[in-house]
Amino acid sequence: MAGGGNSHETAIGEFKLYRYDPNLAANIVFAAIFVVAAAGHVFLLWRRKIWYFIPFVIGFEAIGYIGRIIAAIEAPDFGLGTYILQTLLILLGPALFAASIYMILGRMIRLLGAEEYAVVRTKWMTKIFVTGDVLSFLLQSAGGGLMAKAKTPSEMKMAENVVLGGLGIQVCFFGFFIITAAIFHIRIIKNPTRTSFSITSPWRTHILALYASSLLIMVRSVFRMVEFGMGNDSFLMENEWYLLGLDGILMFLVAVIFLWSHPSRALVGYKDVLESVGSGGEGGAAESFQMIQGERVPAADGGEEDA
Repeated sequence: MAGGGNSHETAIGEFKLYRYDPNLAANIVFAAIFVVAAAGHVFLLWRRKIWYFIPFVIGFEAIGYIGRIIAAIEAPDFGLGTYILQTLLILLGPALFAASIYMILGRMIRLLGAEEYAVVRTKWMTKIFVTGDVLSFLLQSAGGGLMAKAKTPSEMKMAENVVLGGLGIQVCFFGFFIITAAIFHIRIIKNPTRTSFSITSPWRTHILALYASSLLIMVRSVFRMVEFGMGNDSFLMENEWYLLGLDGILMFLVAVIFLWSHPSRALVGYKDVLESVGSGGEGGAAESFQMIQGERVPAADGGEEDA
């Protein structure tokens, strides 16, 4: 049964793996909805060949919730391996989501011919944000590894602090990303580029999707920072519904947002669009983008060619 409770046997000193019995039905539901969402993204990834979205697909937390299902079955004799599995996979998933989200903004800026509006040069933008994301991922992974080896409460606390440091890096870089996206958005609204008028992609909708997904990941990451910062005996650790509500639901909503506003609608083949701008002007850009969207356009020899 989910909820507060301190009846479980101590796993490592005073550190308890769970301070509640994981709710079997709830975790089955979460595993199922993440599997469905992942299947939708895998289909779009395969069909549209948006390879930079591979980290996003890998980041789905379904296996983590399967680990929680196993824990619910194990209760009250929880296994440390199952605990580490579900903790790490649910903890690290958003870092992989973020890696793909970071790559969208730079591509969108180049697509719109708005490099001068970027706070960070697009050449470095993805590298900077993904580097921060990798550091966050590695620290959180290291924290999970330390949890697996911990023999005393102090060692487990140190592992939690390492995870906390990784989450802190994630929050800092994500905050900078949101500011970067907002400044770019304000600038292009005030002074639109010609390309922003000529292309047929719903780029404005994608910026809103970036805002929404970034806000959800930020709220989730702050919650996990507070959760780990308050320690294993905090009220946040005593009630499963905080985790399900402020992590599971929020990350599922991120998955839904990018099913609704998938980057393939606007960003697939963006390099081809930019090449056409250089050779054929804004009209060429619009035509090329229509071709990328799957329409048939006149070929150079007067025939037709497919996207």
